[in-house]
Amino acid sequence: MRLSGLDTARFLAFCGMVLVNFRIAAMVEPTGDLPSLVTTALEGRAAALFVVLAGIGLTLANAPALTTLKRAAFLFAIGLLNLTIFDADILHFYAVYFVCALPFITAANRTLWWGIAGVLTLSTAALIGLNYEAGWNWDDYTYSDFWTLTGLLRHTFYNGWHPVFPWLAFLLFGLWIGRLPLGTHTTQIRLILWGSLVALLGFVPGSLTTDPELFELLNTTAIPPGPFYILSASGSAVAMVGLMLRIEPTLTRLRISPWLTAPGRQALTLYVAHILIGMGVLDEVGLLDGSLTTVQIFFYSLIFCALTALYARAWTRVAKRGPLEALMRRLAG
Repeated sequence: MRLSGLDTARFLAFCGMVLVNFRIAAMVEPTGDLPSLVTTALEGRAAALFVVLAGIGLTLANAPALTTLKRAAFLFAIGLLNLTIFDADILHFYAVYFVCALPFITAANRTLWWGIAGVLTLSTAALIGLNYEAGWNWDDYTYSDFWTLTGLLRHTFYNGWHPVFPWLAFLLFGLWIGRLPLGTHTTQIRLILWGSLVALLGFVPGSLTTDPELFELLNTTAIPPGPFYILSASGSAVAMVGLMLRIEPTLTRLRISPWLTAPGRQALTLYVAHILIGMGVLDEVGLLDGSLTTVQIFFYSLIFCALTALYARAWTRVAKRGPLEALMRRLAG
């Protein structure tokens, strides 16, 4: 049985990424108004939900290792192409996550948790001992030596937008969540409660210090990704997964569910579309020059999300899978 609530959660994660990425692309500075606060709250959390859901999907799919490797290669190729127009691409990171996660897919739960602990330990040590600024130009968020071997490895594993250390922890955590009886009400309620509690607890350490350097390590912002960011974002992701699974029957009764699950099942296609089409249109009409307000870019982002829902719902009458999902299945199984 397909857990449609996961598709709904995936679409909401996509919408969160649209809000964040459109604001980044439009060079709109955060302010104190409500749209800006909402978008800022989603920074690093929408993408984290995406990765946790990917881990859940790997567990539920139970695909052969070769199939997972083929899909990783497909995502890496698409991601590299995407990088030529959007520096904050996440697809090539996904590919590396999948490869790194292969030994853990069938491992015992204890091994999974040791893997998560190891990833967080290494990433925290790297934040303390290495230069996180290396390669970055923070004025325009460009990475100077990405297309060199050293820069590519540093960006991918240490200080890129979604580096393997520590973002692999989200995927491993998702692998564990996927082993739970997600269709039961008890599990769903526990995910909501425990996820919310962990998300809130993640904010505590950063609020207890006034030291700028220590705060950078203890706070919950995604850049740089400290251990308490991973803790808090994992909690919010789990709470969202539990909530969407729990309210899915209600959404179905209200006939809302198909409009949310259809785009959730085309997350790969829509992710690429929000860059090629969404940002492309904004660029063509000259709106990516920093001239928009936070309210305007928020409004444009929501319009695009609504249009993707309309498209995906209509597409289900034509084909079972989205264009890129079908292509990946054809090439990678």
